[in-house]
Amino acid sequence: MAEIKAEKFEKVLTKYVDQEGSASLDFYRSHGGYEAAERVLKELKPDEVIETVKDSNLRGRGGAGFPCGLKWSFVPKDTDKPKYLVVNADESEPGTFKDRVIMERDPHQLIEGSLISAYALDSHICYIYIRGEYYDAFLAMQKAIDEAYEAGILGENVLGTGFRLDMTMHRGAGAYICGEETGLLSSLEGKRGLPKIKPPFPAVEGLFRCPTVVNNVETLSCVTHIFDRGVDWFKSIGPPEGPGPKLLCVSGHVERPGTYEVPMGINLLDLVNNHAGGIWKGNKLKAIIPGGSSAKILAAEECDVGMDYESLAAKDTMLGSGGVIVIDNKTDMVEALYNLLRFYAHESCGQCTPCREGTGWLQKICGRILHGDGRPEDPDMMLDLSKKMCGRTICVLADAAAFPCESIVSKFRSEFDEKIAAGDGHERTVHLGGPLVQPGALSAHNQERLDELQGGH
Repeated sequence: MAEIKAEKFEKVLTKYVDQEGSASLDFYRSHGGYEAAERVLKELKPDEVIETVKDSNLRGRGGAGFPCGLKWSFVPKDTDKPKYLVVNADESEPGTFKDRVIMERDPHQLIEGSLISAYALDSHICYIYIRGEYYDAFLAMQKAIDEAYEAGILGENVLGTGFRLDMTMHRGAGAYICGEETGLLSSLEGKRGLPKIKPPFPAVEGLFRCPTVVNNVETLSCVTHIFDRGVDWFKSIGPPEGPGPKLLCVSGHVERPGTYEVPMGINLLDLVNNHAGGIWKGNKLKAIIPGGSSAKILAAEECDVGMDYESLAAKDTMLGSGGVIVIDNKTDMVEALYNLLRFYAHESCGQCTPCREGTGWLQKICGRILHGDGRPEDPDMMLDLSKKMCGRTICVLADAAAFPCESIVSKFRSEFDEKIAAGDGHERTVHLGGPLVQPGALSAHNQERLDELQGGH
């Protein structure tokens, strides 16, 4: 693959986010906003829009990387049921915060991309399912939607074309599982956010058992620019199998954490060193999780790799949600893994036994290693458990916990063995199945209550 040069790359998704008033309709229209949507609705047929997106090779930016146009083509044409477009703005993957930037600073490009997409799908209702914690983003999006209605960009007669589209915001309640598209749809229906067995896939039977397309915020924003600048422009950026601009979130032990718009395929070390300012405090690189917390970890010597779907797959990891978590050489990898496993055990919806029990046991085993109670067989037990969890559940949350566990234990096995060998030299803790309770951390009243629950011990 040819080397991807970022210095000649022109930002589009975040081009205006640092400018005053960038979230307003007036600002957006003054920079050509909604011109692409108007051309599409007046000059192209829905099938032509779908074929254009197919030709662009746009792949979903939410995690799975599924071809966007292909997903749209699965929606049945001859149905008397309503068709829904649902925007997945439930950005809950640890290490990921890119969609928030778009919604807070340039919400109209998301609305325009959603409008074009809804027209292609012959959908007249669009829901934006937004993470409940994103209150500022919710307010910005709602204001933008209100502006669009007032300007005739949403509603009964979109841009004077006769097309109708209504758009509604829906706030989630902080459940990681609702980032999974069928769990999201269950929540949107007013039910508990439990993933559903597929097939049928949402494109055939989704929201309210009607054809539904679920797309990520960044994905739909890319649609805007495909029709504004053209397919050839989009395909000229990055590898042909999955081109375009990409938002990557860099967090962890770097000097300048943040969201960076770069060409798909940028070298991971280039991203960390030249964009995010390198490893903080003069420390050295130890590892990177390249695609949000559910991606397999890369050790330092593996990080000379392009940030695209195929290159990362060749390293047995994934681009995922684009959450790049950088880890320095001062980090205790047992502690880092425990932190991740505690999250997944807490967020498991409990519907599937391998996930419900597996995430809990991975947390407990890693916890006892971390705090001096580990057994020599524990690392192998964690590896075996991780393998048995994968591919055996309705959704991939079990896999999301197993992937980092398997990769961290395998690549940093010596740290686990050293902790186990140290044994009682580590601080003892009280295990309650949830977060660890450190001695002395509780108030006198709560400590008394805890002693009662444990039978006075």
